[in-house]
Formats: sequence, C-alpha cells, structure tokens
Amino acid sequence: QTRHRNMLRKLLSLFVLCCLGLLEQTPPVASTGAVPSATRTLVWGSGLEANIVLPARFFYIQTVDSSGRNFTSSPGENTFEVKIVSPVEQFTRIWVQVLDRRDGSFLVRYRMYASYTDLHVHILLNDKHVAKSPFILKGPVYHDGCDCPQPSGSVWKKDMQCPVSFPQIEQDLALFPRVDPDRNALEVPQRFGQRQSLCHYTIKDNKVYIKTLGEHVGFRIFMDAFLLSLTRKVRVPDLEFFVNLGDWPLEKRRPSERLHPIFSWCGSNDTRDVVMPTYDLTESVLETMGRVSLDMMSVQANTGPPWREKNATAFWRGRDSRKERLELVKLARAHPDMVDAAFTNFFFFKHDESLYGPLVKHVSFFDFFKYKYQINIDGTVAAYRLPYLLAGDSVVLKQDSGYYEHFYSQLRPWEHYIPIRADLADLQEKIHWAREQDEEARKIAVAGQQFARNHLMGDSIFCYYYKLFQVTFHFTLRLH
Repeated sequence: QTRHRNMLRKLLSLFVLCCLGLLEQTPPVASTGAVPSATRTLVWGSGLEANIVLPARFFYIQTVDSSGRNFTSSPGENTFEVKIVSPVEQFTRIWVQVLDRRDGSFLVRYRMYASYTDLHVHILLNDKHVAKSPFILKGPVYHDGCDCPQPSGSVWKKDMQCPVSFPQIEQDLALFPRVDPDRNALEVPQRFGQRQSLCHYTIKDNKVYIKTLGEHVGFRIFMDAFLLSLTRKVRVPDLEFFVNLGDWPLEKRRPSERLHPIFSWCGSNDTRDVVMPTYDLTESVLETMGRVSLDMMSVQANTGPPWREKNATAFWRGRDSRKERLELVKLARAHPDMVDAAFTNFFFFKHDESLYGPLVKHVSFFDFFKYKYQINIDGTVAAYRLPYLLAGDSVVLKQDSGYYEHFYSQLRPWEHYIPIRADLADLQEKIHWAREQDEEARKIAVAGQQFARNHLMGDSIFCYYYKLFQVTFHFTLRLH
C-alpha cells in the first residue's frame, strides 16, 4: 500500500507539473545511424574552471547530431580526442582519460602533476574542434599537490559551487548548539579513550595537529590525507574535533544528556555521532586515477551491458558480517532463479561455513552490473558500497536499516532505490515487482544513477567536509 501511495503521489506531481508547464522537456533523441556533430555537441563541467582544484578534475561531453538530437547510446568509445596543453610549456604533465558512459555522454577526467600559468583544453571530433574548444583555463592552474590555499572560504565555496547547506550536517549539529573544545579535550578521552580508537585533530593557522587515542589507529591515514589535501586548497577555520576510527558510532547518550560531538564515518538511529563521508568514499576521491580502481568516475564507464541485456536476477557478493547476509545466501540457494548471492570470505560466523559455503571467488565490482538488481545489505554497519551501486546502471534493492551514511537522508525510496525490509522477508516480492514493472524499475535505476552523479562526486565530498568544519567552527565561536 505504501508503494502504491508513493507511485500515485508521484504521478499526481507529474500531472500538476505538466499542467503548469513546469516539467522540463526531454531533449530529442538521435536516430539510429546518426552522425555526431562537432558544433552541436555539448561540453560542460567543473574541470573547465581554473579555480576548482581536485585530485582528478573532470568535465562532460554530450554527443549531439546535426539536428540537435542527443545520442542515448555510445557513438564509439574513441569518438572524441582530448588534449590538454600549456601554451608556454613544451611538455605538460597531465594524464587524461575519456570515459564512455555508453548513454551518449562521456566523462573526461584528468590528473595534473604540475601547476601551469594557463591551460588549453582541446576537444576534437575527426580533427574538428567540438563546441567552444579550445577551452582556455586562465591560470594559475594548480595541481592537487600544490600547497596553494585560497585564503577566503566564501570565495572557495563559490568557485566550487558548493550547496548552501547539507541536510545531514544541519541535523547532526542541531544537537550541539555549543561546542566547548576544552571540555571535549578533557572528557572525550575519559569516556572513549580506553576502549575505543579515536584521533584528536586540531587545525590551527591551516596546519593540522594530531593526537591519537586507543590501540588501533591505523585508519587515521584516511582522515590525515584528506585534511592535508583540503588545507592545500582552502584555508580551513581553526577548530578541534575528535574522529572515531572504528566502525560503530559511539555517542549513545540521549539528547537531554551531556553529549560529545564525535565525528564518524557512519551514523545510526540510536546514536548521536556527527556523520562524515565514509573513509572508503573519501579515499576513492583522493586516489582517483591513482592507486584505487573503484571510484565514482570509473564506475560510470563500467556499468555493464544495456538494461535489456542484463541478467534479471538479484545479485550480491560479500563477507559474513551480518546475520541477514546468511539468510540472503540461504534464500539464494532456495531460489537461484531470483537471487545469486554467495560469500567470498568467512570471519564472523566461521563455525557456520559448512552451512553457507563454499566460498566463491571474488567478482570484479564492475561485473556486478551484468545484473539488473543489486542488493545492498548492511555489514557491520552501513554497507559502504552503496554510492558505487547507485552510480551503476542497475536498480538497487536497499535493506531498511538503522545505519546511515552522510547522504542517506537525501535518498527517497521508490525514486532512487527499491526498499526491502530489514529481515528481507519481502525481497522475493520486490524482485517479482521489478520484473513485472521493468520500465518503472529502469526509471528508478536511472534516478539513482543521476543522484550519485549529482551528489557523490569529488567536488561534493570536498564541499561537505568544508561545510562541516565551517559550521562546527561557528558553533565553537559562540562560547567566546
């Protein structure tokens, strides 16, 4: 009934928008055999702006034919050639990749290994310049390793086109109208320092100072790397904060009690931690075109076969970090025509390996998208794979969960994903619905993909962290 109400509400909204003439018109679609046009093809994105500094910059190309019709399938992965050069340097140390998203659009990403006074971005189609190519980036154009922070946070946010606010930050920090760094420095180690692993960060004059608490502090490398990267790009306000280096959120006190603001990579309905983007997503942003192969850009070029050619089976691989995962594998054995789920590692329920094994070989994450339906089920906490699943070209069946990441509050069930109960009791029913309502499932997959493209790319992650630190700084100022 909830699903039907949501669908009716959605249809009614569309009807009202159509009547008011507010519904955005869908661009005309290029016909089979159409030829890309250099003059009509569209090029846009932050990677064409000199002041937006990221580990890997990026922009987009939308293929358009001579009649102004958008391509909705690939015109060929080598259709466009992209060269980025400096007019005053004989050689430019820039690595460029043109990623075919197979929907008529391309994501161009590039990583700089030096700074330049100016850059010229040449985009060519059969040796003809595309759109307004060459695009001129008036320098200085800094590379990611340059310690060249923008002194003004407001200017940096404007250059980055950061949102005015993030719902999760507002929700989390509403519980902390005042932040007393002196009290936190005394009380947080007393409460959590003996049994938990934390890192006490102090940012002063855009320098980062660190004090670790607890035994297992190896995961600080992710936060260290991000803070150093951020302070190279913008001057961060002076502040102090504690980062939880473990999986589980820590602050379990009620709002009426004396709370401590603990920054964590995951939140839950029964804790009060301040949520940041996960260490996994954070590292993938820093190491795009570096030492990671799975990131929000690479996924977009590896989304598997077209929707109609995907396997109409729900797919999952992972380890045994939650009881419901055991139930999922059990369900897959009973209904192999609906679910393909298996373990690649046993750790938490090793005594049950004979019941739920044998283990299967690891599958490349990109091969997940050979299947239409992706099951997202919690591990020890939230499953950190969700951003990448959304960015693919499959529809996500997401388990109802008490855990959440920094962007969950912006997701809407039946719009960005298909919800399933926490105990998976309705999983078969939802798979059956998706099979019967193939076009509707496809629309949900596309909406989830668009959400990931709009909200989970590297620029959004940098904006989120900076806004979190800025708001924390303002709350700290109220004491002085």
